[in-house]
Amino acid sequence: METPPDTTPGSPSGAAPSGQPLRKGAKSQKELVEIAIDCFARYGYQGSSVDRIAKAAGVTKGALYYHFKDKEALLAATVADRVAAFEHRVQQAVSGASCPQALRRIASVCIDHAQLGDHPRFAITLMVESIETNAEVSIQLREMMRRFRAFIRNLISTGQDRGEIRPDADATAAAAAYNSVILGAEIQYYQDPDRFAFKPAIETFLDQLLVDLTRGMPTTDATSGGELKE
Repeated sequence: METPPDTTPGSPSGAAPSGQPLRKGAKSQKELVEIAIDCFARYGYQGSSVDRIAKAAGVTKGALYYHFKDKEALLAATVADRVAAFEHRVQQAVSGASCPQALRRIASVCIDHAQLGDHPRFAITLMVESIETNAEVSIQLREMMRRFRAFIRNLISTGQDRGEIRPDADATAAAAAYNSVILGAEIQYYQDPDRFAFKPAIETFLDQLLVDLTRGMPTTDATSGGELKE
């Protein structure tokens, strides 16, 4: 999985150059990004004015503009922050795992993110809203989804090389299906958390996917089903 866009000070996100002191009373860039994420997750991009974000942060608009040149730059920084955090968790989860194990671990990360993570609706909210309103964010999120599909595809291809996955499996199609089910299940869970069986739905899909991908291959604990770990 590729490294997310650079959001360090002085990057194209529009943050102030590093080394400059914070204005008196201003919060750090990291704190402002976290507060902006909360606003964007709750109210969407259009509903999160600079005034609203500044008020939530307890700073003036001038203090906010000191760190970010405009609302678009702040939004880009929040998206990059969330993407980087998610991709880091995925990378950690798959370390040392077989392909079947990795697919289950990544699903567990996604479930944990949706159920326990802070502001889980953030990416979904912006993904829908930015299609028509913010080309830069739409591109960021589209690239994230492409990296995720490529990451899953490469996991499956590596599993084929290791003899864990049947050699005639279509890694690209399997990765697309994996991504589609995870994303679709998250949306249903956000819409109806009390009635939609989020975790069992993903477990059922994974069981069926791994049965197909490992057909004719030696059976392991990771391919034989069972609950995903929290």
